[in-house]
Amino acid sequence: MSVRRRLCVMFSLGVLSSGMLGCSVENVGTPADGTNTSAPALTPSSGEPSRVQVDGSSTVKMITAAVGEEFEGKFSDVKIALKVTGTGTGFKEMIAGRIDVANASRPIKDSEKADCEKNGIDLLELIVALDGLTVCVNKDNDWVESITVDQLKRIWEPGSTVKTWQDVDASWPDVPISLFGPGEESGTFDFFTEAINGKEDAMREDYSPSADDNVTITGVSGEKGGMGFFGCAYYYSNTDKVKALKVSTTDNPGDGVGPTAESVKAGKYKPLSRPLFIYVKKSSLARQEVQDFVRFYLNEGQNQVSAVGYVDVSDDQLKASRDAFEAAIR
Repeated sequence: MSVRRRLCVMFSLGVLSSGMLGCSVENVGTPADGTNTSAPALTPSSGEPSRVQVDGSSTVKMITAAVGEEFEGKFSDVKIALKVTGTGTGFKEMIAGRIDVANASRPIKDSEKADCEKNGIDLLELIVALDGLTVCVNKDNDWVESITVDQLKRIWEPGSTVKTWQDVDASWPDVPISLFGPGEESGTFDFFTEAINGKEDAMREDYSPSADDNVTITGVSGEKGGMGFFGCAYYYSNTDKVKALKVSTTDNPGDGVGPTAESVKAGKYKPLSRPLFIYVKKSSLARQEVQDFVRFYLNEGQNQVSAVGYVDVSDDQLKASRDAFEAAIR
């Protein structure tokens, strides 16, 4: 990682907003040397509420925060302690044994799973929602409504020489492209780079990274030539600030499909539709408060998925998650 990118990531993590809907959110950064400074899980003293420790994805945060708020309203003796450090750092916290639940906007990597197993941590993977990762431009961009995967790759791939919109399509204006997106700690970064550039972590260096999707939206909305990507819920709640592009898997932009709930659920929004997860430490399920929270998340809490702007999983997917949970607590 370049020095510039590392500094941007550290700054963005430090300024994440905690004013989102839901239970209280603690935003914690990770130093450039990789040392994690998060405090270990706390054991409540007598009279204090039990705590369920959650960390990870800023994308899944919106759902977990809303579910956590509703859960705390019914279980006043339990506190959902939610941190937001990105999917990758969330898994590091799980590997270190400091959390009960990891929010994740991508599946766990084999290396992360191996590190968990090495530390005696067995995980339960649960799909809780669907997302259409959304590519957005400035509202004043009136020259593009749909873009091809190949064009996106030309813009975002390592070593890209694209500097203006005209570099992508000769019919587009000579307006500088300003690029914004998540940093390397993000599961959204991992997913986008693999889906668009063909390899995870493959990304041009000269873009503005942030762990806070609201910072990305601010960047795109502030630059006429701006472009960025983030989970669809952030777009749905900011349609007055940015414009979503349709994405085409063919060479014809006219074949593009937009990130609607219908296209995401039907699997037509390609290649940027994805499942969203929570990973639960199975040993934590021995605690009643963790059981109660996960069960609530998979039942009453599912009402919050569409409420915050993501897409409900299919009945079969939800049943699979519920069955896996019930099997884990037997």
